[in-house]
Order: sequence, then C-alpha cells, then structure tokens
Amino acid sequence: MSRFNKRKVFANRNDLYHDIAEERDVSHFRQWETANFRYPSAQEMREIRTVNHLWTVGDKYYKLAHKHYGDSSLWWVIAWFNKRPTESHVTVGTVIAIPMPIQKVLKYLRNE
Repeated sequence: MSRFNKRKVFANRNDLYHDIAEERDVSHFRQWETANFRYPSAQEMREIRTVNHLWTVGDKYYKLAHKHYGDSSLWWVIAWFNKRPTESHVTVGTVIAIPMPIQKVLKYLRNE
C-alpha cells in the first residue's frame, strides 16, 4: 500500500506561493492532499507485535523498513506507528517500535 493511495492531487494557487509560481512561470503547483491515517484500535494493537530498536547515530527509517520488511519504501509505517514523522523527531537513545507483521499493519491502515 502506497501512502499516496486514495489521496487526491490538487492545484495549489495559494497567495503564499504567488511569487515562486511567477518566478517559475507556472500558474499553480500540484500537491498531494494530506493523508489522514487512523491509529490502530486497542483490539488491533493487541494483534500487532513489535520489535524494539534502540535509535543510534546513523539510523534511518528507510533502513529499518528494509531490514524488517524487505522494502525501504515502507519507512513511513514506522514513522506513523511511533508518531514521529521524520528522523529529526527521534533522538539517540529513543526506543522505536517496529510494528509487525507488516501485512496486518497495512490492513489496519486501510481500515479493512
């Protein structure tokens, strides 16, 4: 499941971007609508197991996703699950939970 599934693309014509659009000789910018993922319910959380990872220097979500899921593009699942959207929201020594199995986590994201 891509984090872009079911998200609309819209033309951003906000005045804040007027000067940049003019510089680039475009009338608007196309942007993805912000995704709204729900967090697993208490029952679903009982069905998800986690692998703990102690954050160290050089860690990246995409590396953890590749190691645990075999797919680095699923980095956002780890970020979402830990409610830390980017690596800059994680400090060395923080324990990050890797939700498993990925198929079940993605199913809950799709609300199936």
